Amino acid sequence: MRIGIACYPTHGGSGVVASELGIDLAKRGHEVHVFSYALPFRLRGFYENLFFHEIDVGSYPLFKYPPWTLAAACKMIEVADAVKLDVLHVHYAVPWAVCAHLAREVVSESCGKLKIVTTLHGTDITLVGAEPTFFKMTKFGIERSDAVTTVSNYLAGETKNTFGVTRQIDIVYNSVDHERFLPQPRRCCRKHFAPDGEKVLMHISNFRPVKNVTDVVRTFALVRKATPAKLIMVGEGPDLPAAREVARELGVEKDTHFLGNQDSVEELLPCADLFLLPSQYESFGLAALEAMSCGVPVIATETGGLGEVVCPGEDGWLCRVGDYECMAARAMDVLADEPRRKEMGRAARRKAELKFSPGIIVPQYENIYRRVLNQK
Repeated sequence: MRIGIACYPTHGGSGVVASELGIDLAKRGHEVHVFSYALPFRLRGFYENLFFHEIDVGSYPLFKYPPWTLAAACKMIEVADAVKLDVLHVHYAVPWAVCAHLAREVVSESCGKLKIVTTLHGTDITLVGAEPTFFKMTKFGIERSDAVTTVSNYLAGETKNTFGVTRQIDIVYNSVDHERFLPQPRRCCRKHFAPDGEKVLMHISNFRPVKNVTDVVRTFALVRKATPAKLIMVGEGPDLPAAREVARELGVEKDTHFLGNQDSVEELLPCADLFLLPSQYESFGLAALEAMSCGVPVIATETGGLGEVVCPGEDGWLCRVGDYECMAARAMDVLADEPRRKEMGRAARRKAELKFSPGIIVPQYENIYRRVLNQK
């Protein structure tokens, strides 16, 4: 099939999922065309059958703000006409789904009826799409798509409750490349971060308010009182200064490593003993799954779709949102019993391989593409 994929290029779950899906589809022989306003960071390198189309917005004095969404639709039209795309698979409702619908109205008849598959990732429904300004447009994008998928059962329910849609929604979990996210450390040197054998806790996110990054630091401060430990914080975002300030106030600044954005997190995760994810909301929890694939147990919050990823007592623990004392207590229990911690890590790795591998997830998308192509 000839498949177009539109996504954001930034360090976030939707862009990661879309990029890696494109790579996996290309490996399976499909012709994949990726649309974004910059090269997605997970698309570094060359892949046969995969093409990137940058959305470029020209400057013009009349425009106070560059109309990049129109430019996105125009790029989709250009490529669809040139290569005869079968499906446009857009990741994130705003504005990608609407751009795809506009493109479909304009593409030449020789392309046939261009099919649209929209994957909802979370905040496009619970935050951006639910805003009164975008509500009707988001609902339009959902209802006019040929197929709609969500990354968890929880998000499917939220979509129906928020927008009152009754249409079919396919649940397709995120996948993780378990051949790349391995338990064995490669370039990551534990001794660099923990020279005296301290325990290593890690957090990776875009440091938005929804990620509760200050609770990561508060959890770590309680853990460090009980055992020598180091904290690795990976990412950039608006709450980074607050996390630094809390680390300073709690006296753990010297034991906390702020690494900024890192493209190759698979090289860092195997160094961790525990992964912390105290989010206010997660539609799925891709960072948690990547940690689990590296054999790292996860201490997270009981919110959104995380309960569909982490099984309490088996491969991690879940606590109520905001209860960093619970997270610290669970973390200390796991760290105090190394054989148990290793067994939880092995269980996490098994789950990543057996339930969330690309070999299981990608065929589900292929079946959806075939289904919409056969629809009259």
